[in-house]
Amino acid sequence: MNSLDFAPLYRSAIGFDRLAQLMDNTLRGESQPSYPPYNIELTEENKYRITMAVAGFERTELEIEVEQDGLKIVGRKQRPATQATYLHRGIAARDFEHRFQLAEHVKVVGAKLENGLLSIDLVREIPEAMKPRRISINGGDNVTMIDRQAA
Repeated sequence: MNSLDFAPLYRSAIGFDRLAQLMDNTLRGESQPSYPPYNIELTEENKYRITMAVAGFERTELEIEVEQDGLKIVGRKQRPATQATYLHRGIAARDFEHRFQLAEHVKVVGAKLENGLLSIDLVREIPEAMKPRRISINGGDNVTMIDRQAA
């Protein structure tokens, strides 16, 4: 079974078509490359960190780009002037391009390269207008806001 029917979701939920598309793409088998290895961690509520092992890459050989709802990390290894003759080559030094899909309101706030690990910090900043709020019920057509709670 390689596909799901999202018709029931569309009948009862508005605006979740992007989620259904993401799930459909995942089931299609469009696999992400496994090189370089990486971790995704939740560091605090609404704060995330992607840590990628990029041993052998210099800052100038790495590029981080945010485009709409995606994060793209590219590594382009500069070729040395002289080619070495290897008896065994176990350290990968190949180019890579890795993409991550970002949820709404997730922003990249920083990146650092230290000891061969590229760390990218992200935060979910929900706009004040999107946070839940309490509405009092009055008689007639009056609606007043009582309390705003954090999401």
